[in-house]
Amino acid sequence: MQQLEEESMKYEGTWHITEMEMWGDEYLHMEVQAYIQIRCDGGGAFQFGLVSGQLDGEVVETANGDRFEFTWEGNDENDEASGSGWLAMESQNTLEGTIKFHQGDSSTLSAERATKRKSRV
Repeated sequence: MQQLEEESMKYEGTWHITEMEMWGDEYLHMEVQAYIQIRCDGGGAFQFGLVSGQLDGEVVETANGDRFEFTWEGNDENDEASGSGWLAMESQNTLEGTIKFHQGDSSTLSAERATKRKSRV
């Protein structure tokens, strides 16, 4: 249990989605910088294009190492939407994964850890 809690901490934070297989940059960043936010309790949120939602996930062990697996509920252009996905660390500051719509599209994605901006004095 302790080890998985420690593993979930490495996924915690805000990640900028930099690329998605199914959608180009114009759609991806249409309203906001596309992102995924993960809390240490496995909850979180995301938005890309006109799709946004809330995450519920956990770190699981696979044959290829650990990954953050999640389900999500939210909206796609104001229509209710839901699905699932997973994210795996490629490096300390990069994620690769997949997000899937229930009975719909599925896309791979890449994300980079958002850096905290220093406040101006």
